[in-house]
Amino acid sequence: MADKHQATTDDQTAAKAAATKTSSAKADVKDASTDQAKAKAVEMTAEEATALKKRADDFEDKYLRAEAEVQNMQTRFQKEQATLIKYDGQQLAKDVLPVIDNLERALDVEAADEAGTQLKKGVQMTYDHLEDALKRNHVTEIIAEGQKFDPTQHQAVQSVPAEDGQEADTVVKVLQKGYLLKDRVLRPAMVIVAQ
Repeated sequence: MADKHQATTDDQTAAKAAATKTSSAKADVKDASTDQAKAKAVEMTAEEATALKKRADDFEDKYLRAEAEVQNMQTRFQKEQATLIKYDGQQLAKDVLPVIDNLERALDVEAADEAGTQLKKGVQMTYDHLEDALKRNHVTEIIAEGQKFDPTQHQAVQSVPAEDGQEADTVVKVLQKGYLLKDRVLRPAMVIVAQ
């Protein structure tokens, strides 16, 4: 009976060993198929890696371009803001210039009596205050008479022959004063130029 029992145990051990070998073989087959699948995946990834790298480079390029565009927009916005602040009041100054012209014309009229003299004195005071306010706000007159003609600051409305001692392209008379706001021409001076 002991032999039977031992035979059964040996059979069981052999069966277990065979089962272990079979499952080991199956595991080896699974590992081999997994390795083959991984190798295929690696091959596909190597092929796709180039495409993915190209896409990543494209996205990086687009990102860098977009970032540069945003920086350019910010810089342009800051420059526009600085220009707006620098030349704030330009339209008001342009609108005031005809008033200055009219006050100068009024001052050119001779007063015949006491009332006219008093009126002229009031106009002079108004003119002085207005001129002072413009200077405080960086509105200055363009000095033209006797200067070399500059088309960026002068508008020639007439030319006359040069007289003795005058150089060609020199302003001989100012018909209407010109004005600057800081470094920007508000209105060019209307001038007569010697040729």
